[in-house]
Amino acid sequence: MKPASPSQTRASRKPPTPTPSSGPDPGTPPARSPQPAPQAQPAPPPPRPGQGVADLIDRAAHALQARRTFGLSPASLGLAASDWWTHLLASPGKRMELAGEAARMAALYANYLTQALSHQRGEPDPACCVQVEDRDRRFVHPDWQRYPFNLLQQAFLLQQQWWQQATTGVRGVSRHHEQVVSFAARQMLDALAPNNLLATNPEVLDLTLQSGGVNLLKGFNIWRDDLQRMLGGAPPAGTEDFVPGRQVALTPGKVVMRNRLVELIQYQPSTPTVHPEPVLIVPAWIMKYYILDLSPHNSLVRYLVDQGHTVFMISWRNPTGEDRDLGMHDYLELGPLAALDAAQRICGGAQVHGVGYCLGGTLLSIAAAALGARGDRRLATLSLLASQVDFSEPGELSLFIDESQVSFLEDMMWAQGYLDTTQMAGAFQMLRSYDLISSRITREYLMGERRPPNDLMAWNADATRMPYRMHSEYLRGMYLNNDLAEGRWRVDGEAVSVENAPQPWFVVGTETDHVAPWRSVYKIHLLAHSDISFVLTSGGHNAGIVSEPGHAGRHYRWARRAAGQPYLDPEHWLAQARAEQGSWWPLWSRWLASHSAARAAPPSMGLPRTGLLGDAPGSYVLQR
Repeated sequence: MKPASPSQTRASRKPPTPTPSSGPDPGTPPARSPQPAPQAQPAPPPPRPGQGVADLIDRAAHALQARRTFGLSPASLGLAASDWWTHLLASPGKRMELAGEAARMAALYANYLTQALSHQRGEPDPACCVQVEDRDRRFVHPDWQRYPFNLLQQAFLLQQQWWQQATTGVRGVSRHHEQVVSFAARQMLDALAPNNLLATNPEVLDLTLQSGGVNLLKGFNIWRDDLQRMLGGAPPAGTEDFVPGRQVALTPGKVVMRNRLVELIQYQPSTPTVHPEPVLIVPAWIMKYYILDLSPHNSLVRYLVDQGHTVFMISWRNPTGEDRDLGMHDYLELGPLAALDAAQRICGGAQVHGVGYCLGGTLLSIAAAALGARGDRRLATLSLLASQVDFSEPGELSLFIDESQVSFLEDMMWAQGYLDTTQMAGAFQMLRSYDLISSRITREYLMGERRPPNDLMAWNADATRMPYRMHSEYLRGMYLNNDLAEGRWRVDGEAVSVENAPQPWFVVGTETDHVAPWRSVYKIHLLAHSDISFVLTSGGHNAGIVSEPGHAGRHYRWARRAAGQPYLDPEHWLAQARAEQGSWWPLWSRWLASHSAARAAPPSMGLPRTGLLGDAPGSYVLQR
């Protein structure tokens, strides 16, 4: 039999009331003692009843293959390519259209080439065939308008445009396969872009001539250092200057509760009086919590404390292979529900403002739905920061989610007990190849300029592992089946729905989010029936949330939909939402205050009769 998880031993549908201990549960590391990293290739677990030998052989073979393909399923990619190619062959009209487009582009390029050669003899500047998009930073340097590099740039952009047309709009190809093929074509073209090569990048060539090749020597040393760090499992260069508790995660606080999966941090008040309703933050477990408590100047936690809020933060433990059977229900019970109990006991039973970031917002929504179904009103409000509840349109991450890919990932996790940090980082880097791969090759390896690290970059390199069972349940339940939005997600055996949560919502989406696209985040309007204040802020998944007052160039739009008002689609919402300059944090702080009682003396630090378990940031955040 599969060993019972901690949550499975609890009474059905009874709100959890964990008893915090004065130290870690059995099996957890002592305070401030980093967890040893798991072995690189742990042995597969023994067979369980019901698992046939053939199944074990297949899963082991897939797990071995996954190490060579960085977790990407060859079958998934092959099915997408076959779907596209087969339908393209069966579409003579589409092929004729592509041939005509190729001829048109060839004529445009021939004309551009003639004008460019004439310009060398003093003629006017040639008119571009394709304009560079604003978001494409590869060709912003003025030397790309210089002969002959302008010819290379325009030829590449024309090819990119043609392949975009060739991989989309083929009748009969499934939407998912079309997205995969189009994405794969972009990745291959990006790898061959002229800015990535010494001989075809004018900026690199000029620097090489001016420095006598010193930039290439520096770039080689940077590449060698990166390779050594990767092979040795060391963090990226410069991240050692941003250690939690030393340079980041500095807001004063205490660890007040600890269990097998989380530490709960209570932050010390900085004002003589506070709102009686505390703020409980549930961060994503895929990364460390201190994205919301970076440096003092951009810490959301410090900002909330300075505004008179009592703030609690969940810090997730970094699981190992021993935690393979921890599931989503364990994350719910040992995470937000256990933290909610502790926060209420410390604050004298006051209602709690629930806040969830990224995956933490999805988990908080599940908790709110379950509590709402029980008639539990301990949550005063709900705030979701770049979090999805409906996964029918999850953005570019869906490229890596289909039955073939999920099964492949499951077999890889089955063998090692978890999804490793490096296996997650590759997918995110490919989604942002412009920023994370192409620019790095050019700037660091060709120009020899190591990008100075900052707190956000260091945090981005400080990922956590995810247990086999939990991540499988999450991928299948959310991305594949969309169970929460469609009323099939079960807590303690009963289906829950977000519409059961009666609290007012404050929901934030970000304009350039690749992980939780704002139109997907906006779908909360289709699910929650209570009051919703929706904010669309500039920036991406991380930078849009870490958007402190005074940050240059920030702006946002917002609008409120009162309970009972009709639904407004995203485009109409965007057209009539109120535009503001600056950070959205003050708006949120005022919203929290408007749903709070009059300020009073701060609560005591820690649980009664239990005491404090250590200083913030705690021990779990230091685990590797």
